[in-house]
Amino acid sequence: MRSPAPAVPAATLVAVLVAVLLAGCSGPTDDAPRPDASSPEASATTTPDAPAAAEPSSLSSPSASATPVPHRVSLPALAQKDFNGGRLRLGAEVLRTATQRQYEVTYRSGDLTVSGRLAVPAGDGPFPALVLAHGYIDPAVYVNGQGMTRERAWLADRGYVVLHVDYRGHAASDPDRSDGMDMRMGYTEDVINAVHALRRWRGPVDDERMAVVGRSMGGGVVYNALVAQPGLVRAGVVFAPVSSDAVDNFDRWIRNDPGRDSLSSRILRRYDEPRRNPDFWAGISARTYFGDVTEPVLIHHGTLDDSCPLRWSRQTARLMRAAGVDVTLRTYPGEGHAFGPQFELSMQRTERFLARHLG
Repeated sequence: MRSPAPAVPAATLVAVLVAVLLAGCSGPTDDAPRPDASSPEASATTTPDAPAAAEPSSLSSPSASATPVPHRVSLPALAQKDFNGGRLRLGAEVLRTATQRQYEVTYRSGDLTVSGRLAVPAGDGPFPALVLAHGYIDPAVYVNGQGMTRERAWLADRGYVVLHVDYRGHAASDPDRSDGMDMRMGYTEDVINAVHALRRWRGPVDDERMAVVGRSMGGGVVYNALVAQPGLVRAGVVFAPVSSDAVDNFDRWIRNDPGRDSLSSRILRRYDEPRRNPDFWAGISARTYFGDVTEPVLIHHGTLDDSCPLRWSRQTARLMRAAGVDVTLRTYPGEGHAFGPQFELSMQRTERFLARHLG
């Protein structure tokens, strides 16, 4: 026969009962952190039938998960990537002067090969280095190094190694597999990887003295790079930039462009209207994450810019200052989007800014 179980002392039973009762009463304390009522986490909502709702939001409330998973098309998702920029290869020499040489180049960005144009100053170096992000040019007509030729030559003449990024889907780069649906995250990845490629190149580059410079759409790419990879470079400069709010840019150049009806419809089918899926649109807007920016920023903008309104840069500068960013906005009375009469002044200011922050 099986021996009877030993008797449990009464004191032990009481201790166990008390422990169970205490565990059942435990819960969040009154001083646990709560989202600010004005934050995107507190105010943004997504309708149950929104096309993007199946993927976790980039702005999920902290209470929903200890480690929120960002939407795969978002700046937080980009920030989590492992960047592998490297294998910078010089191709044909396309320009030679007394002060610089320029080459067609390629480098790696993720699993893609991206082309560009590299300007190298005359001399031994090492030189401070810049990565250029050009504005929108139809990829079907774009050619290598197009869009910021003036800036590239001007800066190389003054002692900067300058890598002009063509972006995926442009010139000799591999195709853009997203077909425009990654909302410029791929272009941003290409610019970030260009910085890494320059650092890994055995050319005359001072790895510690680097900045990113963009124009128009490329200005938005620079904003994205600064928020996605704080500390990657030491400064950022933008000329006539797009809005730091992705909704502004979508409404201006995609939604209201009859030639882009198909793209607009595909974007809205996948990601829904901003008013119905604000989390997604905030997740691809640099201004949502200005608090992450650690580099000084210089913004150039003309008062007669009929492509990117000056008010966009004024608002971006205000939001950056509120987030603690060291930002300077320079306005140019009577200047349009392309910068004509005051181009030289804008470049002189850029050179002083870079000299101050790159040393």
